[in-house]
Amino acid sequence: MSERGHASDGRPITVPRLRSMKQQGERITMVTAYDATFARLFDEAGIDVLLVGDSLGMVVQGQDSTLPVTVDEVIYHCRAVARGTRRAHIVGDMPFLSWQLGMEQALKNAGRFLAEGGAQAVKLEGGVDAAPTIERIVRAGIPVMAHVGLTPQSVHAMGGFRVQGRTEETAVRVLADAEAVAEAGAYALVLEGIPTDLAERITQAVHIPTIGIGAGPHCDGQVLVCYDLLGLTPDLKPKFVKRYAEFFEEGVAAARRYRDEVRAGTFPTEAFSFGNVKKSEAEPAKSALSLVQDLRAAYGPKG
Repeated sequence: MSERGHASDGRPITVPRLRSMKQQGERITMVTAYDATFARLFDEAGIDVLLVGDSLGMVVQGQDSTLPVTVDEVIYHCRAVARGTRRAHIVGDMPFLSWQLGMEQALKNAGRFLAEGGAQAVKLEGGVDAAPTIERIVRAGIPVMAHVGLTPQSVHAMGGFRVQGRTEETAVRVLADAEAVAEAGAYALVLEGIPTDLAERITQAVHIPTIGIGAGPHCDGQVLVCYDLLGLTPDLKPKFVKRYAEFFEEGVAAARRYRDEVRAGTFPTEAFSFGNVKKSEAEPAKSALSLVQDLRAAYGPKG
C-alpha cells in the first residue's frame, strides 16, 4: 500500500473499516491520547485509532499504576480528545472496577463513554471472565475492544508487569482468553506483553484484528503510549518501546533557553511586543480625564 493509502484518505475510521483492514492485510496504527492537542497531532499524522487509556494515571497524573483512575477522569479526557479529532477512531478505556461489580454498572459506564465522552468504543481488560460482560455490552450496541495477556489492572494478581504466556500451559490460557472475547463479540483485541509466537498464533486463530504492545511484529496492528513514542518518559524505557522523538530532552532545552533569555533581558524583544501607545489613542483618554476634573470642580464639595 502506498504512503497515501487508507491512513490519508480522509474517511473516518470505523469498526467495520478496522475489521476490513485485517481481511485486506492493512496494518492498524493505534496511539494513546489524552488531550485535544495530542489528538490533533496524531489525527493529522494518519493514526487510525486513538486510545484514551487509563495509562493517563501514570503518565499524566504521576500515579504508580492505573488502578486509581476513575470513569469520570477517563471521560473528561475522552471529551478533550474528541474535540481534537476529525478522522481517527476513539476508544475509551474502562478503568479498574468500572464493570466488575455487575452488568448494570458495566452497561451504564460503557454508555457514558459514548454519550458523554464522544468515544466510538470502549476497551475492557479481561478474557474468559470478561466475555459475558463484553457480550452484553455489544448487544446494547456499544463496540468493545478487548485486552488480554498482560492486563495492567491485574498487576497485583500477576505479581508485577510481567510477560504472560511464557509456558505452554499459560499460553493456552491466554489463547483461550483471546478466543472467548472474540466469540463474545469484541471487534478488536489488544495483546500485551506476550511472546511473539503466541501473538502470531492468536492473530491467526481469531477473526478480529489484534493490536500488539510488547507482542512482536505478527499482530494486525500496534499500539504505543504516546508519551513513550515521543520520548516524554525519560525514566521509563520498556524493551518494547521505540522512541521516535525525544520531546522531554528537547523541551528541557527549550525551557532553559527561555529562562536564560528572560534573565538576560533579551526576551521579549520589539518583535514580540505591541509597541507604544499611539498619540491618537491617548488623546481621548486625556480628554475624558479632563472632563471628570472639570465636573468635580463645578459640582464637587467646596473647600
